[in-house]
Amino acid sequence: MNASPRTGAGDHLPRLVFWEVTKGCNLRCVHCRATATELASPKDLPTAQCLNIIDQIAALSNPILVLSGGEPLYRADIFQLARYATDKGLRVELATNGTLVTKEVAQKIAEAGIQRVSISLDGANADTHDSFRGIPGSFDAAIYGFRNLKAFGMPVQINMTIARHNADELPKMLELVRNLGADALHTFLLVPVGCGLDIAEAQMVAPEEYERILNWLHEKAAEVGIEVNATCTPQYFRVERQRLDANPAIGSTEMTKGCLAGTGVCFVSFEGEVFPCGHLPAIAGDLRKQPFYDIWNHAEVFADLRNPDKLEGKCGCREFHNFCMGCRAYAANGNYMAEGPFCVHEPKAMAHEE
Repeated sequence: MNASPRTGAGDHLPRLVFWEVTKGCNLRCVHCRATATELASPKDLPTAQCLNIIDQIAALSNPILVLSGGEPLYRADIFQLARYATDKGLRVELATNGTLVTKEVAQKIAEAGIQRVSISLDGANADTHDSFRGIPGSFDAAIYGFRNLKAFGMPVQINMTIARHNADELPKMLELVRNLGADALHTFLLVPVGCGLDIAEAQMVAPEEYERILNWLHEKAAEVGIEVNATCTPQYFRVERQRLDANPAIGSTEMTKGCLAGTGVCFVSFEGEVFPCGHLPAIAGDLRKQPFYDIWNHAEVFADLRNPDKLEGKCGCREFHNFCMGCRAYAANGNYMAEGPFCVHEPKAMAHEE
């Protein structure tokens, strides 16, 4: 399919495209968005089709393109894809578990034009991380990969999925990230999708505890001297606004707003299906059958997500309407416009109605 001239749906253009370039992975993470992981991923799109998709994305806008998986380093052509996208003017980032990043691989990552790498650590020590990742030695291998990347001057951020098994390790994780010399710590709330559905009840952090964590992260973000983000956590921006309203002197770290799924962000699966985000299984289109610009501009699910008036429950109340919007991925009943169940905030308008 040919690329279309740069155009978007109203004011909406993709700012971040997360691309699951392969389902193949060498770890067995209990929270993986995939329902299973495997060493091979035979349904991965061929190189030529991937290059064409990059052409289409670059024709529509110049988003950050995050190459993820599975484990993206499982693709033999991953550096070819990264270089091609870089040469098209896209900012390319790589999301890896870090265990395959030898010195030689780190050099290839740098030479491919990749501008940032994220490595996932789901615990501040080997016992916690390895038990969640399913493979002994994965923590030490990830740290080794991190150091190889830094030796080539690569910016590296640490990603951490917060769940019951590691929530109390956040202070130690922040200390570890600073000691390693990482450029950022990005935290994610465990989302009940894929394998996460099987462990959601046992591993999900209680809403009250997560509220405390978000306030703690906001405090630390202003103190530690590195980038600290609560990613895919729209209620963080509501917390920030509440704290700013209470004490304007603390200043705002806001760089964006709440859920950007379908408005500035989308997710491409290893088979070429397009979704608003990797945790919202509401398909917008299929790149094997439709061009990217058509999916982005005309998919029904994207149109819904771009209309905040369709938000339901407390997410639809106007109090923090433009700062949060709630997480669309948490609609357990299949209604992606329903209110998120993992937020303790009760809007003033709703309290008044009651």
